Amino acid sequence: MLIAANRDEMIDRPWEPPGRHWPDRPDIVAGRDVLAGGSWLGINDSGMVAAILNRHGSLGPAPGQRSRGELVLEALDHADARDAAEALARLEPAAYRTFNLIIADNRDAFWLRHADPSGTLPPTVTALKPGLAMIAAGDLDDEETPRLRRYRPRFAAAKPPDPALGDWREWEALLADEGAAPEEGPQAAMRFDTGRGFATVSSALIALPSREHRDLKPVFRFAALQPKATPWREVAPS
Repeated sequence: MLIAANRDEMIDRPWEPPGRHWPDRPDIVAGRDVLAGGSWLGINDSGMVAAILNRHGSLGPAPGQRSRGELVLEALDHADARDAAEALARLEPAAYRTFNLIIADNRDAFWLRHADPSGTLPPTVTALKPGLAMIAAGDLDDEETPRLRRYRPRFAAAKPPDPALGDWREWEALLADEGAAPEEGPQAAMRFDTGRGFATVSSALIALPSREHRDLKPVFRFAALQPKATPWREVAPS
């Protein structure tokens, strides 16, 4: 399984690159949000990945509600994606602003959709089918989202990474692409900077070996963009 992700956030919101930042969770490697203590993307030593995205109109914290970054850590407390998805589907929806949560291992992948701002309805869980899928602040493969409409066909046409050969070039190039039609606005690009303090702040690539290749380890690559750019580097998840 291959995962590519860009993180869009306020540039001045402090964070730390992926690492083992939680002494009470030593098997988790993830980026750390310094402000709230959670994460946006991580992997555990069992080879399970979790990533959180804000839904439209829900950027930032809200009084009386918990940080959505906690959910990445809670998901990564599990060794199996199916177990994690079932557990987090039972969370109290009023405790969090709306989100998309992706949970995956080398067998299964799930999308948890919490789209009810009132907090009345529980999250829905959708098992992802084999093949390419993309998500941002709306629904899965939402063609009304300019970013997905522009880049889903480009990812489908690109040569997938070959972790065994260390070849990530085409997906790295797509994650770095800054092209967008003026009428769509800068956030239609895969990587953007609004000039108003909100931008793509980092990129990540993850490969989870199939069950037939138990001798291989997951690969977690990371590159910072804002507030200071750093080159791609491999994060050792185990």
